[in-house]
Amino acid sequence: MVQQIILKNLEKPRIRSLEDDLYWFCESFGFSSGRDLEKTATQIIFSMLERISRDKSVSSEGLANDLEIKVSRVNHHLRNLRDSGLLYREKRQIYFRGGSLKAAVLEMRKDSERILDELESIAGEIDALMGIQNR
Repeated sequence: MVQQIILKNLEKPRIRSLEDDLYWFCESFGFSSGRDLEKTATQIIFSMLERISRDKSVSSEGLANDLEIKVSRVNHHLRNLRDSGLLYREKRQIYFRGGSLKAAVLEMRKDSERILDELESIAGEIDALMGIQNR
């Protein structure tokens, strides 16, 4: 699985608001950027949070019903969110990694540290092969 983690350093909302905080969270990870003009990915995450707090399980069909959009559109965004490392699918159910939004971010942190460690190691090897010394 290819994983893409995008991080944007955006100013945190000054006033605590669930909606503003969630939009900031999603924008910081680039979930609603590009062609997602209606911020569907953010709406999906919000709907998942609401459903998980009530039902403990989420399906793409349920999310599509909540948001009144086609299941295929929901699945498109769910694939992108899965590829970012935020969530995973098990059969027809969708879960945040680690069971919560915070746990998912901690897992994504570990992923990014692993990726950066590998990059640093290979970069050192390339520098050595090219005769470039670190200070």
